[in-house]
Amino acid sequence: MARYFSFMAVFSVLLTLFCLSPSSGEQIIVEPVPGLSRDFICGADVSTLAWIEECGGKYYNSAGKEEDLFSILKNAGVNWIRLRLWHNPVNPANVVVGGNVISKRGDPSGGGNNNLERTLSMAKRAKAAGFKVLLNFHYSDFWADPDKQNKPRAWAKLSGKKLEEAVYKYTYETLEKMKDEKCFPDMVQIGNELNGGMLWPDGKTWSDNGEKIGGFAGFTGLLKQGIRAVNKAKPRGSFVKVMIHLADGADNSLYRYVFDEITKAKIDFDVIGLSFYPYWHGSIDALKANIRDITVRYGKEVCVVETAYAFTEEDGDNQGNVFQVYSDEKHGYLPTVQGQATEVRDVIAAVHEAAGEKGLGVFYWEPAWIPVEGAGWRTGEGNNWENQAMFDYKGRELPSLSVFKRVFDNQVPEIKAVACEPAKITVPVGTEPVLPAEVKIIFNDDSLEAVPVVWENHDFSGEKRERTFSLSGKTRDSGFPVTADVTISRKVNLVTDSSWESGKLGDWVLDGNGKYCFVENNKSNAYSGTWTYKYWWSDPFKSTLSRTFTGIPDGTYTLSLYAMGGGGENTIELFAENYGGPRVFTEVVNTGWKNWKQYTVSGIEVRGGKCTIGIHIDANGGNWGNFDDVEFYLEPN
Repeated sequence: MARYFSFMAVFSVLLTLFCLSPSSGEQIIVEPVPGLSRDFICGADVSTLAWIEECGGKYYNSAGKEEDLFSILKNAGVNWIRLRLWHNPVNPANVVVGGNVISKRGDPSGGGNNNLERTLSMAKRAKAAGFKVLLNFHYSDFWADPDKQNKPRAWAKLSGKKLEEAVYKYTYETLEKMKDEKCFPDMVQIGNELNGGMLWPDGKTWSDNGEKIGGFAGFTGLLKQGIRAVNKAKPRGSFVKVMIHLADGADNSLYRYVFDEITKAKIDFDVIGLSFYPYWHGSIDALKANIRDITVRYGKEVCVVETAYAFTEEDGDNQGNVFQVYSDEKHGYLPTVQGQATEVRDVIAAVHEAAGEKGLGVFYWEPAWIPVEGAGWRTGEGNNWENQAMFDYKGRELPSLSVFKRVFDNQVPEIKAVACEPAKITVPVGTEPVLPAEVKIIFNDDSLEAVPVVWENHDFSGEKRERTFSLSGKTRDSGFPVTADVTISRKVNLVTDSSWESGKLGDWVLDGNGKYCFVENNKSNAYSGTWTYKYWWSDPFKSTLSRTFTGIPDGTYTLSLYAMGGGGENTIELFAENYGGPRVFTEVVNTGWKNWKQYTVSGIEVRGGKCTIGIHIDANGGNWGNFDDVEFYLEPN
């Protein structure tokens, strides 16, 4: 990607960094993908559409005129539609959250309520509008993903050959119905995000606490029956591709682990499907590396069947959203309409560049899931995805939707730098720091890229007092101006990687479950940088994260950190112990998202050169929060 640096508009970072983006009537910048075939799949998963419309949702084109969604998508360059299918999406019992019943037994489950009737209606509409269709069998009554692959309730007591027969019969009868309705899919996905298998425990591939599972033999046996049904039902003379789909699209070890076993079992399939959300799954470079490997290793076609990015951080319905800003050490995207389009463009380019002719395409996941009352991720709650739609909160088409057409453009826009993300440096008095070799530059396509910099000379040895100032520099290749916010301090923080920016716990020791307490890469949830120490789980839990220092000077120390979260815990304690005195702590009380507060334990009289610091959490189900910027320092005399 050719990138240029403009000294004009450096001020624009103050306006565009996380808030402004093109409005519905403005153009976006999309760098074309050279050599991209017109047959490349530019797809959209619109599985919630029918339910949104039943709840009153409407869609408008870029001119503000109401229009059928499929017509809008077609005009924007979308050529395939992906539809999920659940067996019987009805609540088996009352759904209780926080002691309140939010939906009752027998109510539709929500999330689109994708039973066969709705899926058929959307498939017929898609076919009539000229789209090809990918049908996504979940083999569940509700969401199926790496954390849950629940059997349909109708199959709860089935196992072994009887379960395999149920898979075959259900798949075959569904496809026969679609054939009768003249909307037979062009590609069929057997299961959804099958990292750990399907139809647990019979098709589960990993054991939790010694449970009895079917392992890969059970998993591949079920896959074979689904695929057998596709081959039996497909119209005579037609070629219908079969896909097997995993999440975590940048995790090559996962894909080798699963598809090595699938290959050994001689499973007859055509396409490897990947989910890739950069804020969950990693870098574009890692995605490309995985795609290159699996296309060669297995000789199959590949397709990213789920990706998405936010056009805003603002919530549209007070439900809260799952989106996390993506910004790693080298790259990132702003949560804007332009940033959304650039992320999609880069995923398209990654599939094309890494897989060549075996790169089938990319599907955007739920671009039309706008905030409409009653059309939430489950009945009784709102939508946690609407800021990743490609329509605004009133249903009007966003300019980012045109990325599917614009990747084929002949004209190459000028991608130029507009601002830098200032580096932040804390320096002990009289000490020469190691200045960062790279700084993140923000480009006019709302992408971020780390580039080498040269800093101005500064006599840090002459800094004898505490102060904060700005240090200037320039990018090495182009001379684009950059800055670093420098703090001269007498407080020397003993906590290395105090903001977990390495993406690891490092010297911290966790006494608790790593599923509940972990480091998170989410700029939206960080006080500084992009990483934090995060906790969340649906059930009550306790954990302690601690770090022990030895060989430190005796004296009076201060411990502090920043915290924010939803609140409601039994207790959260920031503590110090094993320092030669009684355990001391301060209680952390979270009061809401982004309501950051600094908590401090002072007067820690270390004797014997040792001290343990930590965070203890006693949480109720559903509690969540983040910690950032831990400091532990010897008070200056």
